[in-house]
Amino acid sequence: MKTIAKAKLPLVLELLAKEYKVLVPAKFEGVTRFTPYQQDVELALEENVIMPPKDIFFPQTEKMYKFKAKDKSLEIEEYPLEDAMQIIFGIRSCDMKSIDCLDQVFLTKSYVDPYYKNKRDRSILVALSCIEPMDSCFCTSMGIDPQKAVGADIQAYDLGDKIGFEAISDVGKEILEKISSLLTEEEVTLPAVGEFNLNADVEGVPEKLKEMFDHPIWDDISRKCLNCSACAYVCPTCHCFDIANEVRGEDGVKIRCWDCCMFDEYTMMAGGHQPRPGKKERVRNRFLHKLRYFPERYDMLLCTGCGRCVVKCPVNMDITSIIRQIKNA
Repeated sequence: MKTIAKAKLPLVLELLAKEYKVLVPAKFEGVTRFTPYQQDVELALEENVIMPPKDIFFPQTEKMYKFKAKDKSLEIEEYPLEDAMQIIFGIRSCDMKSIDCLDQVFLTKSYVDPYYKNKRDRSILVALSCIEPMDSCFCTSMGIDPQKAVGADIQAYDLGDKIGFEAISDVGKEILEKISSLLTEEEVTLPAVGEFNLNADVEGVPEKLKEMFDHPIWDDISRKCLNCSACAYVCPTCHCFDIANEVRGEDGVKIRCWDCCMFDEYTMMAGGHQPRPGKKERVRNRFLHKLRYFPERYDMLLCTGCGRCVVKCPVNMDITSIIRQIKNA
């Protein structure tokens, strides 16, 4: 396996940054997230970032096109799509799975989203293995291997004081060839993964939920929820969005931005009808989407076990506990 000392990893990133835009997990304005690599960036490699890579492919706000309305005419001008390749370094296995979930939403079922596809097509993904799970992690319960991501171009391994690299795709081989002068070939043994604090048995849950839409369990689960949507904004797979206009005089811009099914306005209809009037209906929809509706449509769960919602929920709602309640109901 090709390896390099962790202390020399910036040399790899600097070399790649000469040819590509390189995004790395780093602390930025007090929050860990993927950010463009610079020499003074504070890399965050010890644990997963709070803000997932979702924002790279599906930005929190995104201009779609601009328009000009004058008299009875309307002119529309699309923003040019970028073509520069980018390398995203350090994506954990759970977040690689989340990208697969987003791919299903934006690239399949007869419609391809051009904005999402553009970012995916020009991205080279370098996954990074996990050794020590955080207290909130439960990716193995979702069938994910924390040391071997699916869909990566390069798999990087945390070897303690070193980083190991294994090319998975042809483009991954090209990237490793570009940095080969910095790497050393050696035999390595992957370290064992630590124990997980959380776990969830999801076997049979999607099928069971088909008969639980009106179950009283939703009253119990939703009681302490604040509908604050912190869970959705740090979730790597939540993908609800709204489309709005920003108009100044005759000129306007069409903007897509994140939204959330936990907000009252999300399902408010033009005539004033609200099909999800309370916390129970919104909380129920969130968990049915992740554990029943998405598996029915795409044959995969919409949860990757990253644990971010567990960390950020202000009232300590825990999806693994909710899954246990569903199993025992």
